[in-house]
Amino acid sequence: MIRISQLRISIDKIDTSDFVREQVVVRNAVRKQLKLASEELLDCYIIKRSLDARKKEDIHYSYVVEALVANEGKVLKNKRLKGMEPAVKKEPVAFTFGEETLLHRPVVAGFGPAGMLCALELSRAGYRPIVIERGECIEKRVEKVEHFWQTGELDANCNVQFGEGGAGTFSDGKLNTMVKDKFGRGQHVLRILAEFGAPQEICYMNKPHIGTDRLRQVVKGIREEILRLGGEIRFSTQLTDIRVEEGSLGAIELNHEVWLDCQVLVLAIGHSARDTFSMLLKRQLPMEAKSFAIGVRIEHEQELISKAQYGEAYRRLPAADYKLTHQAANGRGVYSFCMCPGGFVVNASSEPEHLVVNGMSNHDRSERNANSAMIVTVTPEDYGGEGPLAGVEFQRKWERQAFLAGKGKVPVQTFRDFENNVPSVTLGRVIPDLKGDYELSNVRECLPDYVAETIIEGVHAFDKRIQGFGDGEAVVSGVETRTSSPVRILRKEGLQSEINGIYPCGEGAGYAGGIMSAAMDGLKVFEAIAGKYRNEDKDEKFK
Repeated sequence: MIRISQLRISIDKIDTSDFVREQVVVRNAVRKQLKLASEELLDCYIIKRSLDARKKEDIHYSYVVEALVANEGKVLKNKRLKGMEPAVKKEPVAFTFGEETLLHRPVVAGFGPAGMLCALELSRAGYRPIVIERGECIEKRVEKVEHFWQTGELDANCNVQFGEGGAGTFSDGKLNTMVKDKFGRGQHVLRILAEFGAPQEICYMNKPHIGTDRLRQVVKGIREEILRLGGEIRFSTQLTDIRVEEGSLGAIELNHEVWLDCQVLVLAIGHSARDTFSMLLKRQLPMEAKSFAIGVRIEHEQELISKAQYGEAYRRLPAADYKLTHQAANGRGVYSFCMCPGGFVVNASSEPEHLVVNGMSNHDRSERNANSAMIVTVTPEDYGGEGPLAGVEFQRKWERQAFLAGKGKVPVQTFRDFENNVPSVTLGRVIPDLKGDYELSNVRECLPDYVAETIIEGVHAFDKRIQGFGDGEAVVSGVETRTSSPVRILRKEGLQSEINGIYPCGEGAGYAGGIMSAAMDGLKVFEAIAGKYRNEDKDEKFK
């Protein structure tokens, strides 16, 4: 197999929405570059596609491709052919199944990316896991979320944060991650998502995304596969207590009603499970406060962003994104987060009389506005409290302020008024594209002064990179607090907590920051469980 890097193809030849046509165009480009006859190119695989927009007058797609060719040795020795080398495959994670006895079916608490991927792999390995999820299945969850956006009536157990698929189901569905991946878990996750209905291109896009509409289909498909393989999924079922016996997990309580004998519990509860954090702390599960980030959502017209990024070629390209960072004069960093091209700002609240926002895009990213979080890192020293849950109370403080500032609706303000610290009474050219009602207000009331000041400095710095970013008519909404978990549940070697049998997992436990890293952590926890316990599926003791 030969790897070809920087295979250059004109944007006019590629339709990113047509997977089959793209394969044909790339195959022809490979034949041309390697000077091969049609029959000499035996097979061709796209490894990565990225858009090179460094020079607006010369925007093009750049591909990394692996090709199976006849006479491979001869082709590699041809020194006139540039940009190729022998392909090297990543070795998959190697582990053997363990030998310890598992008396009860493993339980996975939480059915977001971490819990879902862990449960799927446990099911495929024959462990028949029981999944508990406090929210509803995706079909009912979508109905409840839409009802909340239309009426303001919140279901505290089934909303943008809780329910099948986790918080990422109502997002842009970004699948990029900064996690180092020498074992190929990331590609394994992408292949699973594509298997259950995600676009095939996610396996090779430089910045892959699914979109909330397609992600809902994927989530349903994975659920159905777990059930087909003998797993069990209990919706509207919350972990409400645990029983510890001589340092090991003995049983778990569900919905304050029934106890279930439990030897292995995957704790994939998500970053908003504050009541569960409190219960676990009372049961002396070791945890600590950790840093996260807070800020606002900022909206611009998508056309402004695309034109600034791509010049006049923007009309022939998908909606442009951006990734921006700035070190402020006060020493704090401000950066864009969960940027949603052609998307919505959404009311993502999960507690009564508190309010938090997030961003969401469909797969086609076709809405009129681009939005992104503009956030500033805060540390335990900023929380003004002690203990592992001080960050939770810090979040709650500002979410309560946002609820009050918007009179129960999402508080919205022009960037000009945000900078001047005065409530907005009218909007300009940019009209919010928002799921849920909004109220013109002063978003500065929802943030610490040092966060607001850092954001203002950052937006002006970003205006030098994207002309128009600091436009006074850009729209700011708040507050964005659920960027990552404010808690880390400590785990030791083997990925268990100090209480044996509990496996903290994913974003809520403090070991991930997004769909991909959470799903990859779910795979790691599956490997840890399977490497310790043998599959007792055919043993009568395994109940």
